[in-house]
Amino acid sequence: MRAIISVSDKAGVTDFAQGLSQLGFEIFSTGGTKKALVEAKVPVKSVSDITGFPEILDGRVKTLHPAVHGGILARRDLPAHLQELAKNNMGTIDLVAVNLYPFVQTVAKEGVTLEVALENIDIGGPTMIRAAAKNFPGVIVVVDPDDYPLVLEKLGGGIDQAERKRLAQKAFQHVAVYDTAISQYLRQDVEGFPEEMTIALKKRYGLRYGENPHQPAAFYAEPRVGAEQDTGITWAKQLWGKELSFNNILDADAAWGAVTDFAAPTVDVIKHTNPCGIASHDDIDEAYRRAFSGDPIAAFGGIVASNRPVTLAMAKAMKPVFYEIVIAPEYEPEALEFLKRKKDLRILVAELPPGYGKAIPDYLDFRRVRGGFLVQSSDSLPEDRVSLRTATRREPTKAEVEDLLFAWRVVKHVKSNAIVLAKDKTLLGMGAGQPSRIVSAQIAREKAGEKTKGSVLASDAMFPFPDVVETAAAGGVTAIIQPGGSIRDDDSIKAADEHHIAMVCTEVRHFRH
Repeated sequence: MRAIISVSDKAGVTDFAQGLSQLGFEIFSTGGTKKALVEAKVPVKSVSDITGFPEILDGRVKTLHPAVHGGILARRDLPAHLQELAKNNMGTIDLVAVNLYPFVQTVAKEGVTLEVALENIDIGGPTMIRAAAKNFPGVIVVVDPDDYPLVLEKLGGGIDQAERKRLAQKAFQHVAVYDTAISQYLRQDVEGFPEEMTIALKKRYGLRYGENPHQPAAFYAEPRVGAEQDTGITWAKQLWGKELSFNNILDADAAWGAVTDFAAPTVDVIKHTNPCGIASHDDIDEAYRRAFSGDPIAAFGGIVASNRPVTLAMAKAMKPVFYEIVIAPEYEPEALEFLKRKKDLRILVAELPPGYGKAIPDYLDFRRVRGGFLVQSSDSLPEDRVSLRTATRREPTKAEVEDLLFAWRVVKHVKSNAIVLAKDKTLLGMGAGQPSRIVSAQIAREKAGEKTKGSVLASDAMFPFPDVVETAAAGGVTAIIQPGGSIRDDDSIKAADEHHIAMVCTEVRHFRH
């Protein structure tokens, strides 16, 4: 029996090779892997002993040879194949253990050139993996070091077809993820959407269940290709608390996405992916108190996110409330110890996005539909890209403009139809996900109560009727921000003028379905 071992990730490879040798395998290897096996005193030969040909082109061509691929691809159940091997003085290769050049890790380094990236694209490795996986009934293919112990154990009694098939599936997936990473890297500067696209995912961990107990679930990460750091909830570190659930991850992602959309110190409280409270203030402790005041009842069982370090004062203010999760870029040591007294609280620390406070990273947003995906660029419009056009006779005051821009950024994170009421950069009430915009407006006003007076209103889309303006006026709203563009804009503008409400239009909408 003969095996080829050529790995970039050398974890466990010497023990695996030693085990194969003890089982009677003749081992062949290349480059750094061969050197590691020699140093570990594992009997090993060069792949050149199979090919009868030296490595050429600075090692670019080592295993791309008929003696290698004939030995891998020959079907053991076809005498003609075996006779052809014998005729050409070739032997079978019964096991291939290969994992690939660290392309993703290489291009993640700052300043990596295209030349260096291209040199880290593996050719021989994927070719051997695919050949072995194609011929899995006769060849064992191993791409994951975690499989080494199991393969050694089962080789003692023979590996059955089911196990060989599992290893082959894993091998093809390994190559598919690798090729996807290369494609993504080469596509970074290309505008538009390609005709073909693959999505590479790596399992982070299994979940107890999905949205409901009868739905199995797992959490997968999309590897980042390029110099950008892995940030967000996917790569957040859990410092305290029980494992995250499916719904926890959804809500945490919504919370972190909303709070990191603000450059100013901001705290939000999220419930069912919608902000029930959010506030910006120079004092992060005060920002929390104001965010909580948005809807103290809905805050129960919610998620708190802060784009500044959590202080001890903030932690103490959270004490009376049951929260599922707290997320921040950092915690004061005393605050962390204080929060750990709440045994049911999950505490996460997450990296702020690259360029935070200066730019909002753009990314591809995937939405699953049955049988396919919708793909769009993210709604990542920077704050300084929002232009305001006053549609009414009255111009908004400076204070109103600040609140309007705050409300406009908040409404982007509320499910459509979305209406937000805000004052002093604090969410007072919101209506989310209603089929009718006027109902969302009525809910927002009801939530805000008496605080509606003197507030501003933001709508994620245009007003086809003046009813939202009338509702806002009845509650004492003084200014409105909305995209504009309805064929009945004049009706809403006229209503706003009658009630001395300043209305500004952005020419941009923020639907969030």
